[in-house]
Parts: sequence; structure tokens; C-alpha cells
Amino acid sequence: MKTITKRDLVGQIADCTKCPRDTVKLVMQAALDAIVEELGKGNRIEFRDFGVFEIKQRRARRAQNPRTKTVQEVGPRRAVRFKAGRLMKQSVASETAEVQTLTKRKIQPSEGVELKLTSRRTTRRTAAAKPADIGTLKLTAGT
Repeated sequence: MKTITKRDLVGQIADCTKCPRDTVKLVMQAALDAIVEELGKGNRIEFRDFGVFEIKQRRARRAQNPRTKTVQEVGPRRAVRFKAGRLMKQSVASETAEVQTLTKRKIQPSEGVELKLTSRRTTRRTAAAKPADIGTLKLTAGT
């Protein structure tokens, strides 16, 4: 089993979509930041057939320090819970790594997927788009 990093995923998406790695990295980071922000607000995030991220409230409990064997009170806390969706469960359960899509077809690199990123503000000082500048994201697949 291999550990896949965000860098690996950015590379795979960039290769598949023929988009620059910097653009893919920016979009991926913006998506992850939005997920973390919404979870921080206590909201539930649902990706149909992929899974659900939600915050669960853990109650206060007693815990034992394994080194000193002293019992301590641990206060209530919030924890992130992920529940896998239908396609995630099927993919993990199957012997092959074939991943289905909601449209039942994969986007092939030869289809020329186009990713357009525009910013809300355009200034001469801005050399590169920053996550706060992202306005519109359009993903289209040629057929």
C-alpha cells in the first residue's frame, strides 16, 4: 500500500485535465480550505456517492494516563467524522481499482478537458491569482 500525497493528486489531475499544475494546486487548496472552514462552522459537507464529512460532539470522559496510571478528566470536544458513500464503498470493496463516475464514463485525457479560472478583481499588482481572488471555475469536457 502506498501513501498518496496532495502533490501526487495534483499531478494526476493536471495530467488528466491538461491544466497547469499551479492552477490545479490552487483549485485543490481552495476546495480544501472551504471544506475546513465549513467544518469549523459546524456544517455538514456531503459529496453524493463519495461520502459525508460532519462534526460529532464527543462527551466528557475519564481517561487513564498509560505512563503514570493516573485517571484524568477529559472535557467534551468536537471531532470530524467521515462516512463513506456508495461509490467509495464499492471501489474499496472491489478487487480492481476501477472507479465509477456519476455519469458512468471516465474523462479521458484525450478529450481535452478545459479548466478556466477567472479572478473577481484584476489589478496590475497581482502577479498570480490567490485563493481569495478566485471567482469562477468552469470545468467542461469536450466530446
